[in-house]
Amino acid sequence: MQRILYRVRRFFSKPYNVILVAMCVVLAYLTLLPMLSMIKDTVTVHVAETMRLKKPVGSFTWGHWRKVLFDANSLSIFYRPFWNSLVTSLGACLFSLLFGGFFAWLVTRTNLRWKRPLSALFIFPYIMPSWTIALAWYNVFKNTVVGGVPGFFTAVTGLETPNWFAYGAFPIALVTGIHYSPFAYIMIGGILRNMDANLEEAAMMLHASQGRIMRKITIPMVLPAILSTFLLVFSSAMSSFAVPQFLGLPVRYQVLTTQLFRTLNGLNPGQGYCIAMVMILLGVAILAFNQRLTGVRKNYTTITGKSSNISLINLRGVRTPLSVIVLVAVIAVSVLPLVSFAFESILLVPGDYSFHNLTLQFWIGTAEQNSIANSEPGLLRNSALWYALWNSIRLSVVCSLSAGILGFLAGYAIVRGRGTRLATVVDNLAFFPYLMPSMAFGAIYLSMFSTRNGIIPSLYGTFFLLVLIGTVKYMPFASRSGINAMMQLSTQIEEAGEIIGIGWFKRMRRLVIPIQKASFLSGFLLPFISCMRELSLFVLLVTPNNRVLTTLLFYYNEKGWSQYSNGINLLIVLIVLFINWAVNKATGASIDKGIGG
Repeated sequence: MQRILYRVRRFFSKPYNVILVAMCVVLAYLTLLPMLSMIKDTVTVHVAETMRLKKPVGSFTWGHWRKVLFDANSLSIFYRPFWNSLVTSLGACLFSLLFGGFFAWLVTRTNLRWKRPLSALFIFPYIMPSWTIALAWYNVFKNTVVGGVPGFFTAVTGLETPNWFAYGAFPIALVTGIHYSPFAYIMIGGILRNMDANLEEAAMMLHASQGRIMRKITIPMVLPAILSTFLLVFSSAMSSFAVPQFLGLPVRYQVLTTQLFRTLNGLNPGQGYCIAMVMILLGVAILAFNQRLTGVRKNYTTITGKSSNISLINLRGVRTPLSVIVLVAVIAVSVLPLVSFAFESILLVPGDYSFHNLTLQFWIGTAEQNSIANSEPGLLRNSALWYALWNSIRLSVVCSLSAGILGFLAGYAIVRGRGTRLATVVDNLAFFPYLMPSMAFGAIYLSMFSTRNGIIPSLYGTFFLLVLIGTVKYMPFASRSGINAMMQLSTQIEEAGEIIGIGWFKRMRRLVIPIQKASFLSGFLLPFISCMRELSLFVLLVTPNNRVLTTLLFYYNEKGWSQYSNGINLLIVLIVLFINWAVNKATGASIDKGIGG
C-alpha cells in the first residue's frame, strides 16, 4: 500500500502529469460523451422517421446503417459523396501545402522582395470565411450553361468557362486550398523561421545542392509541421460545407457534408449521423497515421540554448520577376475579394456596375430610404448589426482565451509526457473535436444541453453554450500550437531552471512563455479568427437573442440582400485585421509569424 501511495505521490509531483489527468477528465466529458450520443443516434428511431420505419421514437434499429451502406441507393447516398469528398480534400491538401509551403520557404529562406507586406496579405484568405471566396469564384466564373447569367469573366472576355472549371471538384478543391494555404504558411513558416540553421550551413559548406539540402535536411526537420498541416487541412476540407454547397450544388456535385446537411434537415437524421460517424472514423484513421509517422523520430527539437542565424538564399536574376509573380498571386487571392465585397455593398442593383448605380444607403441609409431590402436600415444604423457585432467580439475573445490557455497547457503536458499512454490519450482527446463535422457537433451539443441533464441546467439559447462548444471545437488549434512550440524547445532550458530550484509557475512565466511567446499567442489568435468567421458550428445554436455576425450575414444572404452580406463580411475581415495589428503592436506576436515561431 505504501509503495502504491509513493508511486501516486511521485506521479503527481510532476506538474505535467497533474495537467494530463485534469485534461483527460474534462475532455472525456466534452468529447467522448458527444461521440457516444452520436453513436446512439445512428441506431435510434427519430421523430421524423417513425412513419417510414413504423417504429416508436427511441427504439433500436439498424435501418440507418443498412440504408447508408448496403441499400440499392447507397451509391448516391454515401459512396459517391464519399469519393467526391476524398478527391476534393486531397486536392485541397496538395494545393495548400504546395502554395503555402513554397511561400513559407520563400519568405524564411530567400531574399524575396516585399516580405513583410506579402506575409501580412497572405493571411487574408484564412481570415475570410471560405464560402465568401467560393461565392466570389462563382460570381466571376459561372457560365450561361448552368448559371443562366454569365459571370464577370464571360461577360468581359466572351469566353464560356467549361463546367468542370466553374463548378464541381476542381473549384471546390482549389478554393478550399486557397482558404487553408495561409494555415500551411503559418505552420511550416513558424518551424522554418525558428529551426537551427547549422545543419543547412554545414551542407552548403560541403557544396551540397539546394535540392539535396531540401530533401535531406529542411523537409525532414519540418515534417511534423507538414503532417500536422495535412491533418488539419484534410479534416477541415472533409468537414467543409459552404464551399461544396455553393460550387457543387449547381451541377449536383454532392460531398459528405452536403449530404449530411440534407439528411439532418430532412426526414432521415439517423442516416445523417451515420455519415457523420464515417467522417469521424476517417479522421481518426488519419490522426493515427500521422502519429505513427511522427513517432518514428524521437526528437524534433529546433530551438536550443545555441544561437541560430539563417543564411538567406540569393535568388539573383530571378528575384524581381519571382517577387512580382508572388505579389500578383497574393493580391489575386487576398485583396481582390475584399475589393469585390466593398464594391458589391454599394451597388443599388446587383450586376449593374455603372457609376449612377453606386449608393451608400446600405451603409448609412434609414429604414424609410430603403425600399429594396424590406425597409432594413443601413448597416451602420442597424441595431441588429451592433448587437451581433458585440456578441461576436465577446464570444471570440472568451473562446480564444479559454481555448488558448487550455491548448497551451495541453501542448506543454503532452510534449513533456511524450511516450506515455496518458499523454497519447490527452493528445487524441484534445484534437478529436476538430475531426467532428461542425454541423453535427452543434446538433449533438444542442441535443445534449437543450434539456436539464443532472445538475447541468438547460443551456439552449445561452451565451455560455456558444462559449462551451467554441472552446472545445477550437482547442485543437491552440494545442497544436503548444505542441509544435514545446517540441522546438529543448528540455534543457526548463531543466536548468528546475535544478536551481525555480518552481513550475515561475519557470513557465520566466522561461517557457517568454521564449515561445509569439508561438503561444498565435495559439490564441487562431481560435479568435476561427470564431469570428464560424457559421456551421453556431447556426443551430444561436437564437435572435444571441445572434452573431456570421449568422446575421447568412440571414441576409438567404434573403437575397447581397449588399448587407458583403458589407458584414468586410466588417469581419477588418475587425480581425485590427485585432491582429493591435496584438502585434502590443506584444510583437502576429498570426503571420506562425505557429511555432
